[in-house]
Amino acid sequence: MSPIDFILEPLSYDFMIRALITTLVAAIVGAVLSTWLVLIGWSLMGDAVSHAVLPGVVIAYVLDFPFAVGAVFFGFLAVILIGVVRDTSRVKEDAAIGIVFTTLFALGLVLISVTPSQTDLGHIVFGNLLGVSWADVTQVVILGAFTLGALIYKRKDFTLFAFDPIHARAIGLNPKLIGAVLLALLALTSVVALQAVGVILVVAMLIIPGATAYLLTDNFSKMLVIAPVMAAIAAVGGVYLSYYLDTASGGMVVLSQGAMFAFVYLFSPRQGIIGKRISAVIYARQQARSLRAGIN
Repeated sequence: MSPIDFILEPLSYDFMIRALITTLVAAIVGAVLSTWLVLIGWSLMGDAVSHAVLPGVVIAYVLDFPFAVGAVFFGFLAVILIGVVRDTSRVKEDAAIGIVFTTLFALGLVLISVTPSQTDLGHIVFGNLLGVSWADVTQVVILGAFTLGALIYKRKDFTLFAFDPIHARAIGLNPKLIGAVLLALLALTSVVALQAVGVILVVAMLIIPGATAYLLTDNFSKMLVIAPVMAAIAAVGGVYLSYYLDTASGGMVVLSQGAMFAFVYLFSPRQGIIGKRISAVIYARQQARSLRAGIN
């Protein structure tokens, strides 16, 4: 098979085109948001909110509401419950997060099991990338465009909140409001991503790209470019691999992102376990050559 045939054959199927569009939107939006989650230290919060939206999505389905309505409501409910448990008991925040998100996630599973449906709601949990309809693609694109637009428009406020919330308050910003907006966008991003990989793997799309970019650069502006570019490459590569290897599409997309992180973790010139040693050896040899040239 020629390289052109390798690329074009999957595109001859309508379901593959829908899958690629959905995955690209979810990967790019999740990657951009992940840069702030990693810097703020909200990785576990991202895990909590992405799982806690499940009952909201199911209830929205039953009431014939947009998924985003139920997701945002339960996303904020999770954050409020975590704060209440943390502030009114001896339980620390990490334990409170674990208690709340697992309980709400379990509630979602129970609701799925008792909800009469013409369709299999299990795709919300595990994803059904190859089964998305054009209506699903439209919803993903609209929500993704809104979320990405909001992240880019308020990027300076979010960045200041991530690096120095005290300074943000000093210049007139409201850190609590900024945090609330980020959490709302996190809930919306979870809805976008669950169409591609399901609730269980959403957290990977919200953490891995930002963490990977963080190992490659100290410049936040560059992170905002590197993370979505790498996520998009992993998304397309994962979908193509799933087609030719006949594997789960959502899982393969996340596995591709994980493989990228592993490569960067090992071979990043400045932060990689092996890459740092290679850079140190190269630098030492250059210094030795310069010294010999100076002597001669």
